[in-house]
Parts: sequence; C-alpha cells; structure tokens
Amino acid sequence: MQSTTARVFMVGLLTLVLLLPLEYVKALIRDRKALQEGVANEMADKWGGPVYFYGPILKVPYQVVSETEITNKITKQVTVQRLVVTDYAYFFPDDLKINTNAKTENKHRNNYESAVFNTKMNFKGHYTTPDFSSQGIKPENINWEKASIVIKTNNLKSIKGAVNINLNGKAYAFEPVASENQNDTVETLQTTAINMRDAFTDAVNFNLNIAYDGTEQIGIVPIGKITEAKMTSNWTSPSFDGNFLPESKHVDKNGFSANWKISHLNRGFVQQYFTALPELSKYTFDVDFHIPVDEYQQNDRASKYGFLVIGLTFLIFFLIQTISKINIHIFQYGMVGLALIMFYTLLISMTEHSSFKLAYIIAGISVVIMIGTYSVSILKNKKFPLFIAASLTALYAFIYIIIQLESYALLAGSIGLFLILGAVMYVSRTIDWNNTKPA
Repeated sequence: MQSTTARVFMVGLLTLVLLLPLEYVKALIRDRKALQEGVANEMADKWGGPVYFYGPILKVPYQVVSETEITNKITKQVTVQRLVVTDYAYFFPDDLKINTNAKTENKHRNNYESAVFNTKMNFKGHYTTPDFSSQGIKPENINWEKASIVIKTNNLKSIKGAVNINLNGKAYAFEPVASENQNDTVETLQTTAINMRDAFTDAVNFNLNIAYDGTEQIGIVPIGKITEAKMTSNWTSPSFDGNFLPESKHVDKNGFSANWKISHLNRGFVQQYFTALPELSKYTFDVDFHIPVDEYQQNDRASKYGFLVIGLTFLIFFLIQTISKINIHIFQYGMVGLALIMFYTLLISMTEHSSFKLAYIIAGISVVIMIGTYSVSILKNKKFPLFIAASLTALYAFIYIIIQLESYALLAGSIGLFLILGAVMYVSRTIDWNNTKPA
C-alpha cells in the first residue's frame, strides 16, 4: 500500500468520491436560483410582465353582399336571396414615430432581486386614405361612421391611467374588448365608433400616449410604412433582441439610448388586412432588462471548476509528497478536499448578502488560509505550505477571470490548462518513480 501506484489509485478514488458532495453543492445552487426565479416571477405577476405593443391600427367595417338563386322545385320559380355580412378592414399608418422612456429599478425581497421598469411610450404618425379597391369593395358598402382605432397588447393590468388617442385634434378613449379566441394571450383595446367619412380630405394625424409597469422586456411591432423609434433608459446593461437591431445605440454608466428606422420593405407583412389581423409578434424589435450575469449563474459557473480545483490541489500535494518523501495520509487528503468543497458553500451563502466579487475574495482567502495552516502540520515546514497557498491563490484568481470572461472564456481556459500541464510535466520530469517510498 506504500507503493506509488497504490497512492495514485487511492488519491484518484478519493477525488471521484468528493464529486458527490460537489454535486450536492451544485444542487444547492440550483435550488437557490429556482427560489430567485420564483421571486422574480411573483414580482412580475404583481408589478407587470413583459410589454408587447402592436398598434395603433385603423379599423373600418364594410359590408359584403352575396346573392344566391333558389329554385322552387314545384313551381320552378327562381328567387334571389340576398345576404349581407359585416366584415372589417385594418390599415396601418404610413408614418409612425415612437418615443419610449423606461425608468428601471431593482426590487428586493429577502436575499433576492428582480429588475422592474416604468415606461412611458408616445406614438405619432398619420394615416392616408384607405384603399378598398383591391378587394372590389364598393364605396357605398363602407361604414365610415363606425370606424375605430385598435391596439393589441399583452399587459392590460399594468397600464397606468387612461389611454387616449388624438385624431386631428380630437381625443378618443380606449376600452378593452373581449377576445374571440379564449387562448389568445394578446388583448385588445379599441375606441368607440369614430366618423371618418370626411376625415380623409387630407392625412389623418394621430398622437397616442400610454404608460406601463413591466419587467424583463419591451417589444414593439413596427407597423408604420416607415417606423422611426427611439428608446432611452437608465438601465446600464440592455440586451437588444427581436427581429430588428437598432441602427445606433449608446450605453454608459447612466443608461442607454437606441434608435431604429424600419421600412415596410424590411418586414414580412403588408400595410392593410381584410377580415382579420395577423399575428405579428415575431416581427418586434425588443429590449431586454434582465440582470446580465446574476450571482447564481456565476456561482454555478464557479462550481463547474470544482473538479479541476480538487484534482490540481491533490496533484500538488502528491508531487510534494513524492519529491520530499513526506508521508501524507489519505485522511489528510480528504480533509483538504472537504475544505475545497466548503469554498462553494461559503461562496453561495455570502453572495446572497453581498456581491459575488466580495464573496469570492472572502471565501477564497478563508479556504487558502485553512489549507495553508493545515499543510504546515502535515508537511512539517513552511516552504511547501507557502507554495501550496500561492498555487491555490493563483488557481482561484485564474478561475475568477474565466468566470468574468464571455467570448474568450474557452480560449483563456484552454491556454491556462495547457500552461498548468506544462508546469506539472516540468516539475515531475526528474522524479524517480521506482524509488519514491516515503522516508
């Protein structure tokens, strides 16, 4: 049992055994992250969820007349049955300018937080004279007196205050309309009937203001023939998503501003629809207000390097044992391994009460001091424990840098491991493995 092969086998087996408590630590991180997400979802439910806006849309009813000939089988008399059905046409604005400001803050509950926002949105533009000729609809069958303006959104309960639209200087209020489809997640706001018969002697200008409380995301469908949008916020880490990215953006410590300009030629839908409105949620331009890399995600990434930390630390002890002929019991390896695992429980518990950076520094220093002090009693001198403490410090610093990196994490990790392997090969090159029994 004192042979090099036996010691290698026992240390390797212990490393694999220590993966079990390491998995328990990972499970703990996942549980705490699930609690964080549950609190975030609860806050979103009470404060308001993601904001989706699609409108304003001009809705005009028209009559579809059909005639059917019916022949009496006995008298052979032919009568014409006339059926009149009311349908609807939907027209998008020719010009749409959107100005949005979102004021964000972090809401805390116990140890958990979630990003929420209050947004004020302004929509300006104009409609030109609707064209019914493509559908062969006669002018006398158009009910201009019963036109209305429609908005599609998914977040009615978090709308702040009344919503009105100003058409050519006259204000009209929106009211919710029951959806025909019970499974439809998008709800409808619609004005009362507006007499548009004489409105289109010129372009019809509109101005609409709406305010929401929301979380996570703002998504807007660019329905204008030309849509120009600007969004500003005090949020310092926005994520731009959706079908259109901003033409220009600026992000600094005070927040961000972004601008979009989208033509109808850039989209997969037209400017007018008859009978029903299409589902256009896949054509939005979005801004996400997620906390970029939360503490639980960083803890999870750190725990994935646990096997590497344990393996390299045991390797250092094993090389010192082999070179110095000092006997290190397998129980002492186990104590060192458990101390390394305690790093992750300290990290997750302290992160919930401070920043990840501060928790990482405190947990790292605590474990390095514990293992360094323990090594003095094992190795009977100060030279090797100082080397172990320095090696652990460098290893924890290296892992912290990898955790913070995004695009270059794999490259930095690969180079670092290559250099570590080279150092181990250099140190072990002169060891006589046939004569390594402890003194």
